[in-house]
Amino acid sequence: MSIYQHFRPEEKEFIDQILTWQKYVEDTYSYKRTDFLDPRQQTILQSIIGTKGTVLVSFFGGKDNTERKRALLYPDYFTPTSEDYEIVLWNIRYPKKFVTLEHREILGSLMGLGLKREKFGDILMDQTEGAAQFYACGEVSEYLQFNFDQIGRTKIQIESIAFEQAIQKREDGIEKQVTASSLRLDTILAQAVPYSREKVQQWIQQGKVKVNFKVVEHPSFECQQGDIFSIRGFGRIMIKSIEGQTKKNKWKCILFIQKS
Repeated sequence: MSIYQHFRPEEKEFIDQILTWQKYVEDTYSYKRTDFLDPRQQTILQSIIGTKGTVLVSFFGGKDNTERKRALLYPDYFTPTSEDYEIVLWNIRYPKKFVTLEHREILGSLMGLGLKREKFGDILMDQTEGAAQFYACGEVSEYLQFNFDQIGRTKIQIESIAFEQAIQKREDGIEKQVTASSLRLDTILAQAVPYSREKVQQWIQQGKVKVNFKVVEHPSFECQQGDIFSIRGFGRIMIKSIEGQTKKNKWKCILFIQKS
């Protein structure tokens, strides 16, 4: 039985990367640190590595409730610490009295530096206080210090701070346990939002729905644990877990729903 049949065709490249990391740890008896992974990638990595082999995996994103995390693959006799993940928390200093920063502006400016999205973790915002922070891989610290000095037209300064100074991420969503007839995208979303399946299908076909940050226009798209959906004008939904099937072959899922 091929390992790939359990995952999507477009995930094959990432699976091959995981197998390469695993072999590296086995051959060198040392650990392998990844860039920041999204929840779906974390789910794939955890399912392939498992918890009972000679290679183990753990995740850390700066705080326990971060969405994007770096992973460590390591021999079963190794005990990782937070320092092994090499994550830096950056505070953004800017003229708060005159400017309001938004998440998309910060991310866009970071991407404009020529670094991959995987080099950055969660972006933390507190609009009330006008505070903004972000996590990044430690290996790009020097580059950021010399190059990240502007967001849009706003001049900024960044400073590294302790994890304890991180803005508290508000979990302003709700968990919802649902039972769905299938794991189709339109079926799952119709369980999460107060609209009909036909309405959800229209959103999908109009390009208003993203799955794991990419537009998906096929209502029959098969969902899996760890998937993150964003619906334009509504908010975000994540499949936290798929609990299996009922006696009537319906899928039991736990969703986390955040309205915009």
